Amino acid sequence: MHNTFLVFDFGANEETAQQARHKLESWRQAFRLDKKLQFKFDRGEAAGDGEGAKPEKQKAKDKTKSSEAAARGDVKLLVRLYFSGHEKLSHQRWVERIPSEEPFKGASPKLVRQDEPGFGSIEEKFQNLE
Repeated sequence: MHNTFLVFDFGANEETAQQARHKLESWRQAFRLDKKLQFKFDRGEAAGDGEGAKPEKQKAKDKTKSSEAAARGDVKLLVRLYFSGHEKLSHQRWVERIPSEEPFKGASPKLVRQDEPGFGSIEEKFQNLE
């Protein structure tokens, strides 16, 4: 299995972070990457993600939290690429493509592979985000 995390720090730029979310969602639908491409936002204490439907009250609460987090300037996007062993080429293409696209370029991309130090902490953080 090829399990890799891409971490993008958007700082206080919530608008660019949302553009990146839309881009990832369109890729996930167009290329049928449901389980292979997952992403979540890390806004410090206010955690939100780019997946699943939420009740309306929860959405309103998240919008308030995300605007507060944007005011603090700590919006990070964690992208998990999870490809099986025989999909090495696809994995490598996505690792190269995502950071090179426009909303991701200026977000200080950081690549953390499964065998690198720090992978465990990022994976735990990803699992704990909602």
